[in-house]
Parts: sequence; C-alpha cells; structure tokens
Amino acid sequence: MLTIRKSQDRGHADHGWLNSYHSFSFAGYYDPRHMGWGNLRVINEDRIAPGTGFGTHGHRDMEIISYVLSGELAHQDSMGNVKGIPPGDVQRMSAGTGVMHSEFNHAQGQATHFLQIWIEPDVRGMEPSYEQVSVPEADKRGRLRLVASPTGGPGVVRIHADASLHAGLFDGAECATLALDPRRKAYVHLVRGALQVNGTPLEGGDAALLEGEAQIRLDGGRDAEVLVFDLAP
Repeated sequence: MLTIRKSQDRGHADHGWLNSYHSFSFAGYYDPRHMGWGNLRVINEDRIAPGTGFGTHGHRDMEIISYVLSGELAHQDSMGNVKGIPPGDVQRMSAGTGVMHSEFNHAQGQATHFLQIWIEPDVRGMEPSYEQVSVPEADKRGRLRLVASPTGGPGVVRIHADASLHAGLFDGAECATLALDPRRKAYVHLVRGALQVNGTPLEGGDAALLEGEAQIRLDGGRDAEVLVFDLAP
C-alpha cells in the first residue's frame, strides 16, 4: 500500500527568522493522524534567515540527522563539536543521556535550507555522540546512495536505530529500485523537483508512505532530489 502526503498538507510555522514545514506533529503543530511513521518521528524542512538560528537547547534519546540543501549550518554542542555543515554533508547526533547544542546561519544574504530528521533509537541512555560525512553529488546521481544505517561505514553515518536512509538525484531517464521487506515500512520524501514512486507522481515537498511493499521504483524525475527511509514497523 502506498499513501501520498501532499506538501501543502504539512504543518507550517513562520517565525520570521525561521520558516518551517513539519511532516509530522511537532511543537505547535499537532495532528494525531501524523505522529510519525514507523520509528521515523520528525522531518522538518527549515529555512533559517541570515544571522539567526536556534539558540542553545537540549535533546535526549533521539537520533538526529541534519541534511543541508543550501547555505551552511553552523553547529556547536556540549560534546565540544564546533562544525560547519555545508550542502552535501550529512550530520548525525545521538542525543542519548542528553546533549546541548545550537544551530546558526552566519552567512550574509543567504538563507540556510536544511532538513532536520529525528529517528527513535533502539536503546535509550546511550553516551551522546556525533558524526559527519560528506556525500559527493556524483554519488547520488541516478542512484540511491546509502547515507545512514545501523552499521555505518565509509561515507555513511551510523545511527543507533533499526532504520536506513538513502539519498538520490534523478532527472530524465535516470531510475533506481530499492528492495524492501514487506513486513517493514518505508517513507519517500521528495525534497525538490518531480519524481514518480512506483508509478505515482510526487512534487517537491510531497511524501509517499509505504507498507506491505516489496520494492520502491523511482523514475520520471525532473530535477529531483529524494530521501528514502527503510524503517522498523
């Protein structure tokens, strides 16, 4: 079964310095029909105005992935990490027993556009940890490139959760397939452009929720960037 969640049906909050779309219930947006999908809990599409950002705040027991689309995200945390996250990088922060961090856009005249993703961990009370990898655009062109998994590896961040994340870029005749265990769930988030998922068209910001499916096929792309999650039931 494949269900479409349209971009315009997401929650939306415009704070001036932050323009955010929520795929699932978050902060002031609450919808009991959209509390998450499997162990995927949050996908926020955020645009941070120049010279602003999230002040120091805390997290516990959550796997947090940042996927930067444009601009640059400045990250600082209580583990001692001070990092810049440019487009193409994938950041993973395991909050575990607790971590404090801040995220800012220090660029002048350019918004930072990124996805903030939360996945529920398998184990609570872990030691907090941090990881960041760079994924070249060529690695995602016309294919699904693994960027996060429980085992990690070169160019793949390790998440402490029964989930994996692939990223891809598709245009024209480019296509890819991903085998699924029908007992699990999958989630396809189209970041931009247009793309077909198992023959169903998506536009930028749309998502496809899948269960009981044995495969995802992506084709018919027009300047498409997509994230594909394989998730615990």
